[in-house]
Amino acid sequence: MSSTMADSNPLAFLSDNPISAALGSLQGSFRERRQALGLKNPGTVENVSREVLKDVFLNNHTFSGMRADLMKSFSMNPVFQISHAFTMGAQGMPPYTFAAVFGNDKTFMQATVDNDGQVGGRFNYRWLPGVISKTNVQLAPGSTPGQSVFTTDVDYTGADFSGSIKAFNPSLLDGALTGIFIGSYLQAITPRLSLGLESVWQRPAASHGPETALSYVARYVSDDWVASMQFQGQGALQATFYKKIADRVEAGVDCQLTFAGGMARGGGGGMMGGVRREGITTLGVKYDFRNSTFRAQVDSQGKLSCLLEKRVAPAVTLTFSADMDHGKNAAKVGLGVSVEAAPEDLMEMQERAAAAGEVPSTPSMPF
Repeated sequence: MSSTMADSNPLAFLSDNPISAALGSLQGSFRERRQALGLKNPGTVENVSREVLKDVFLNNHTFSGMRADLMKSFSMNPVFQISHAFTMGAQGMPPYTFAAVFGNDKTFMQATVDNDGQVGGRFNYRWLPGVISKTNVQLAPGSTPGQSVFTTDVDYTGADFSGSIKAFNPSLLDGALTGIFIGSYLQAITPRLSLGLESVWQRPAASHGPETALSYVARYVSDDWVASMQFQGQGALQATFYKKIADRVEAGVDCQLTFAGGMARGGGGGMMGGVRREGITTLGVKYDFRNSTFRAQVDSQGKLSCLLEKRVAPAVTLTFSADMDHGKNAAKVGLGVSVEAAPEDLMEMQERAAAAGEVPSTPSMPF
């Protein structure tokens, strides 16, 4: 019966031929060799230096002025919570921001609005176990429409590789495709070494020609240290090194070196200036106490920063942030308090889980 169906199918010759059989055998052999190597997913190109830039360094945590965050959770699975953020004397932060978050195993949604009328929204959805789409919208008030941002990207996570495509403010309204488009791919070569590429295509307006750039990425993971490097074709090199010194002590180093030619400086002839080299090195350390976390970092330009997060009660956290820029003769200090609230039944559930040494059941949201 199968032979009768094959004979009646006019496209059967595409699969039932020696070439297709040889290619299928080669693909199966290649898959078996990859599985025998024991390769793991290396993460994404965007997070190739996450241990240093996101875990140890305090660039994403520092602030100035006074800040108070009031959060209330209504459920843990699915996650649903709202928050009120109040700031005073902070640079780049509105005095008041309201946010709401909802998330489960497939969906993550976040909405924010501040007193200036700026509205933001995030929507992530897990279509398949390895496919996640992400959309981010920032709508500025009518007085500053140029600050509105729309981004969308799709991430694919395989067994030993990751790929993504991102678009920033894509548009066809000017008669031509404008915006910024980024494609990246990171592949595990050995259980410790991963190599990848990142390509950028951008066109700010229809009257401008497109520009392209290509970056090369490498990441090496050892038992207690991680090294990464990213080289851009335009002449920028970034290298990071992460080291776990002890159970509660982590350290990281970030080195950035930029090569810029004299023509790019003023648009004149290349005879007016040679190659300009700029570099900066940052050293950071993170120490986890029992109920607090301390971060500190210093760079080669004379900027010293520190951040202390202290949990004074199960639902209250105090944060102290400070940095001093010796080169600019400027200093900033920040003090924040975060209060978490929840219904009594939810708090009792969390207390019982903590007393039993169990982790509260929370969904794996598609971040």
